[in-house]
Amino acid sequence: MKALPLRRFSALLLLIFLPALAGAQTVPAPDRGPDEGEGPFERLIIRGAVLIDGTGAPPAGPTDIVIEGNRIVEIRTVGYPGVEIDEGRRPGGATQEIDAHGMYVLPGFIDTHVHAGGAPKNPEFEYAYKLWLAHGITTVRGVALTGFDLSLSEQARSAANEIVAPRIINYQRPGSGWDRGRIDTPEKGREWVRWAHEQGVDGVKFHTGAMEPPLFTAIVDEANQVGMGSTAHLAQPRVAHMNARDAARAGLTSLTHFYGLMESLMRDHQIQPFRLDYNYQNEQHRFAEVARIWNMVHEPGSDEWNALVREFVELDFFINPTMTIYEANRDFMRARQAEWHDTYTLPSLWDFFAPDRRAHGSYWFYWGTEEEAEWRAFYRRWMDFLRDFHRAGGRLTAGSDAGFIYKTYGFAFIEELELLREVGLHPLEVIQSATLYGAQELWEPKGEEPPVGTIEVGKLADLILLDENPLANLKVLYGTGAVKLDDETGLPGRVGGIRYTIKDGIVYDARQLLEDVAEMVRQQKVERGMAPDAPLPRY
Repeated sequence: MKALPLRRFSALLLLIFLPALAGAQTVPAPDRGPDEGEGPFERLIIRGAVLIDGTGAPPAGPTDIVIEGNRIVEIRTVGYPGVEIDEGRRPGGATQEIDAHGMYVLPGFIDTHVHAGGAPKNPEFEYAYKLWLAHGITTVRGVALTGFDLSLSEQARSAANEIVAPRIINYQRPGSGWDRGRIDTPEKGREWVRWAHEQGVDGVKFHTGAMEPPLFTAIVDEANQVGMGSTAHLAQPRVAHMNARDAARAGLTSLTHFYGLMESLMRDHQIQPFRLDYNYQNEQHRFAEVARIWNMVHEPGSDEWNALVREFVELDFFINPTMTIYEANRDFMRARQAEWHDTYTLPSLWDFFAPDRRAHGSYWFYWGTEEEAEWRAFYRRWMDFLRDFHRAGGRLTAGSDAGFIYKTYGFAFIEELELLREVGLHPLEVIQSATLYGAQELWEPKGEEPPVGTIEVGKLADLILLDENPLANLKVLYGTGAVKLDDETGLPGRVGGIRYTIKDGIVYDARQLLEDVAEMVRQQKVERGMAPDAPLPRY
């Protein structure tokens, strides 16, 4: 086993709302060690892979891909399946090769909704970064990744490949990092946008719990003028003032989660008729009640439903549903028992998931059959809309929002891909959402051609290599792989898991990244007086 690098303990302190862990520190990623990733190379050739390029094109291979430094410079089909390759047709001059015959190569995935955690959940950012890379995620959009200054610092270090981390797109909430007073007027909102843009911030993330429409509209308009993207969680406290239709008309780039979507389709009410003892600060009220809106909206296929679908498509509005983060609501037991928790979920993160009235997303005070039934019905209606939006030409992107609600980094993203398949996307379309469309959501606001998201000449060398066909079974993308019967032995075994993740031309061994994470988990268990391979406590 490779020794883990020494971790740098920063003096940075974050706000901590679990009193038992007060004083814990958040640790930025350590410098990349000499044995962490190889390259970039003068001329790396990936030999003989089946290419899934992210554009939506069908797979093709065997294919050789030539990478010089951090750029793809040539893609050459070199033969036919089942036929010996004519070596004279292959590109030469390699300084390094990867034998990928029988393997599949995809663009690096783009997770468009992440937070890096921090104390007390996962004190070291390295934990999240390595789980993301191990699952093929080479670009993340932090919304926000972490605090303002640290987000900028980690973004720059990742861009320079000083740390083992995906490339980072940095969205911040209005007012973040700002010391010029409260953002409470449209003029101040515009001023903050211009200031944030000058600091290098890529976009704006709204959580509109306390923002009136004129301020929201001014910030979105200014962001669009300076080439910054925008996304919003249209929270219940203000959704009556700004639903998803209103936000899209104001120029918002994308909707994250589902908030404001059903409210745009209300049938008999202008606001959701909440239970009369509802209290938004009671998180079980907040998350249980939101599902009950599913049967208060216009029916799929109705004029009102179809009009909203058409309007979103005409506005080039992206939807980043992050279905995975609420999946536990429809099957709480399955989420708690996921097979990766004991090996890859830190005990401190597990603590955060447990029911606690003070911890966001830890609302399992008495979650039961009735709540799950409503959430299953909600998912059916939500997926109906996503399906119709997709079929009309709308762009869905893939995000996870992991670090809450029993969702572990990396694993949650692959679960999101499975959920997009449940919506009705073909597996090639799922990959398209996780790559091309994610890149378009992040770079179109800048007025730039995305440098990542597809495997094409001139693009950055962000790639994934694995032994199994992910189109046949998306489960092979999980770090734990998929169960498959071995007909020779008659015994079940594991197949899959990503073999290599290439970011910016640097080749990472995905299995070693997972082992690094497993060792972090073991170390924390020992520090708590547990056996290193002990299961996490269930309740």
